Amino acid sequence: MNWESWTVFALFWVVFVTTPGPNAVNCITNGMTIGFRQSLWGVLAILTQAVLFLSLSAAGITALIVASPEAFHLAKLAGAGVLVYLGLRGWIMAGRPVRTDERPGGSVYWRAFAIATINPKSVAGYLAAFSQFVQTDVPIASQMWVIFPTALTLTCLSYVTYTALGAGIGRAALGAVFNVWLRRALAACFIIYGVLLGSAATPGRG
Repeated sequence: MNWESWTVFALFWVVFVTTPGPNAVNCITNGMTIGFRQSLWGVLAILTQAVLFLSLSAAGITALIVASPEAFHLAKLAGAGVLVYLGLRGWIMAGRPVRTDERPGGSVYWRAFAIATINPKSVAGYLAAFSQFVQTDVPIASQMWVIFPTALTLTCLSYVTYTALGAGIGRAALGAVFNVWLRRALAACFIIYGVLLGSAATPGRG
């Protein structure tokens, strides 16, 4: 990958990981409710998912999933259900006092990993990255040495920032009415994402 291609890819990835979506909402919510340090487990989960999806994309598996409309449709509906469930649960829990000792690191990690994996934005983003920026005349292995560190560094910076934002909001508004409604707004985002995911057109289906 030459310098020009890398610059375009890096700019694309900045937009990809900074555009608000389920991952960003989850990072902000974690930061608000369990604090910055504990929430870093969620960022680690997103990075794990990024490594997985980068690897799958490089192997062409992600493209294969999208090419199978029935499998993609079922995965899409399952993901939509999970997002709606998390949103409804978050709405109900928003009125309860926040306790920072309720969630172990493993729980934070696997919840964030599930959200990152079912995020339709991930499939689209990784497919776009590999269809537009990977050079077909250059061995894929050599390009991964550039793509992996660039993507993972930008992803980490983005979601650590979202987590810090949530932690700052939590410290400023903990226990206030504003905090309850902000948590409900974030929960509503999960529900909206779930409904949009469930109702979106599936490739290859009429």
